[in-house]
Amino acid sequence: MSDVEIRPARDEDLPAVAELRQRWTLESRGEVPAADEEFGARFAAWARAHAATHRCAVAVVAGRVVGMAWLAVVPRVPHPAASDRASGDVQSVYVLPDRRGEGLGGRLVDALLDQARALGLERVTVHSSERAVTAYERSGFAVSPHLLQVELGHR
Repeated sequence: MSDVEIRPARDEDLPAVAELRQRWTLESRGEVPAADEEFGARFAAWARAHAATHRCAVAVVAGRVVGMAWLAVVPRVPHPAASDRASGDVQSVYVLPDRRGEGLGGRLVDALLDQARALGLERVTVHSSERAVTAYERSGFAVSPHLLQVELGHR
């Protein structure tokens, strides 16, 4: 797999990342998004505007973006021993179907975890599909009896 480069997304990657996001939505939800030629531009503008809080890693093969993963960085309330705290959340990990089974998703997640360590994040969470739990466990994620969530509905 030496032909694969895992790296932070660049501005010129954003149209391809937007396309992956659309494919992920279609595949995971079975929804066909309404025709929207403007999505790529809106997505790129959003990614630029949120670059400090949402960092994207991409898998690139021969100049083609074939996978993505996002790390959302969330500030945490300070406490007396640490006034600058943050945690992370892995979001929207997606690899094109023809490149699955090569470990690209795990490499993308590992790249995000390296970035989280470099940023000094306290912890990183992920909301996983049932199918991907073992992949996240290989990267060190474990079920926590203290992490709870409430579903507030979908848009």
